[in-house]
Amino acid sequence: MLSEDEVKEIIASFGGDRRYVMRILQEVQRRVGYLPKENLKMVAELLDVPLAKVYGIATFFHQFRLRPHGRHIVQFCFGTACYVKGNDRLWEWLRRKLGLRPGEDTTADLRFTLQKVRCFGCCSMAPVIKVDGDIYGNMTKEKLEEVLRRYA
Repeated sequence: MLSEDEVKEIIASFGGDRRYVMRILQEVQRRVGYLPKENLKMVAELLDVPLAKVYGIATFFHQFRLRPHGRHIVQFCFGTACYVKGNDRLWEWLRRKLGLRPGEDTTADLRFTLQKVRCFGCCSMAPVIKVDGDIYGNMTKEKLEEVLRRYA
């Protein structure tokens, strides 16, 4: 979480202008890795913007996170080719293996965060995942376990 002085500094860098709420939130997240509730409240109060508006922006745009993310981001392609080739089944299998409950996307140890993505443009390698920017294709449960061991 950022201190009030740090949030004030970010707001000042945007001229204190409430029209830049989204960019201010992006900077808070860049520094912290997610948007702590306390920092959302500070932004709202310091800009004199309703908290509901700030929270609405933070929850509407998928780029924002309200919880810490894992050390490794595991992205699953859910484009047509990957979906047809079973990435949805690999997704569910991995969620169970990692012990993620409904609504959770990050493991308790903060090692992995799972994300759905629409397309990586690697349809010939479907099903595809990306871990920390590295693409892995023709995924199976066995290959997925092997990839995750590399990052464990």
